[in-house]
Amino acid sequence: MTETRPKGWLAQKLAKLTADDQTIDAQELQSDVASSGCEPVSTCQKGKVVAVTGRLKSVVYTPRETVPTLEAELFDGSGSVTLVWLGRRRIPGIEPGRSLTARGRFASFEGRKVIYNPWYELSAG
Repeated sequence: MTETRPKGWLAQKLAKLTADDQTIDAQELQSDVASSGCEPVSTCQKGKVVAVTGRLKSVVYTPRETVPTLEAELFDGSGSVTLVWLGRRRIPGIEPGRSLTARGRFASFEGRKVIYNPWYELSAG
């Protein structure tokens, strides 16, 4: 048996009504990514300069012996990337639930997707 995706208007509406909140949120975030011209996190390649957009899931200040860091997990519906600001304890507006666009060189550190010291723009609201 082959599985088919709903194609008709009614089938799409029914699928949206029966989907869980996380699935709907992820779909809306992916739609925002597509309309903003940014790249989905899931397709970003190590070493490339990318622009990503999404919602901050968590923000953590990590005191280190050498340089303190502020880390924020950005989720765009396709995946997550950790934004790391070196030497920062706090950045006004960088808080869980906030939407933003970030640009920087995509990297990998200890199995995590990371952008160090990204340029960022907070979304209104």
